[in-house]
Amino acid sequence: MRCPYCGSDDTQVKDSRPSEDNTSIRRRRVCADCGGRFTTFERIQLRELIVIKKSGRRVPFDRDKLMRSVQVALRKRPVDPERVERMVNGVVRQLESSGESEINAEQIGVYVMEALKGLDDVAYVRFASVYRNFREAKDFSTVLDELSSQDVTDAEERD
Repeated sequence: MRCPYCGSDDTQVKDSRPSEDNTSIRRRRVCADCGGRFTTFERIQLRELIVIKKSGRRVPFDRDKLMRSVQVALRKRPVDPERVERMVNGVVRQLESSGESEINAEQIGVYVMEALKGLDDVAYVRFASVYRNFREAKDFSTVLDELSSQDVTDAEERD
């Protein structure tokens, strides 16, 4: 791991433990050259995922990009950041456990939409408007009708 202060590759791990949410490993490091101390968080990646865009272009999967798009949909919504982190971790686990090393961007969108539906209805509609490329007000109405019918179905199943 490269030192953020002097750029040296000669760093040593002084302490290593799971993060509070158990999704990464927290490592305290010290640089042998400048003595600088810093912390890294390392995630286990089961496989290298490649995203196939609509254009056919292939790009490496970027968890941070997924998190940013979810956070945009959730902007100014009262959702606990830990729940968002768990949701994104769940989507990444679905992708990694699919058994495929290449996955369509559309499938990622489907997983995110399913997860957002259970997290926040407003964020779900916001994400859907971009993911499904809404062009007219009736597109919003269609998604809202889907949510309403899902709420009725869920209520009936509980009774």
